Amino acid sequence: MTPKHRVLRSIETDDGGRCVDLFVRADGSFGFEEYRRDTEDRRGWFAIGHFAARSHPSERAAIEGAQAAVVWLAEAMGGHH
Repeated sequence: MTPKHRVLRSIETDDGGRCVDLFVRADGSFGFEEYRRDTEDRRGWFAIGHFAARSHPSERAAIEGAQAAVVWLAEAMGGHH
């Protein structure tokens, strides 16, 4: 993620192996990205969703887009898709 993005929220799976970051860009648009990490690999998080280029007009729209694109996210957020 470039410094032009400010993460608003990060939601992880229960096992800590995946997460989705919701962010706002310097231009005021919103987006999200899905990441994966392997506990045995100390290099950290890797982008796997390739969703970061998608632009949404609001945080709510970005959340809805993320829930539609990332199958585990709605459950992790305690809601339904």
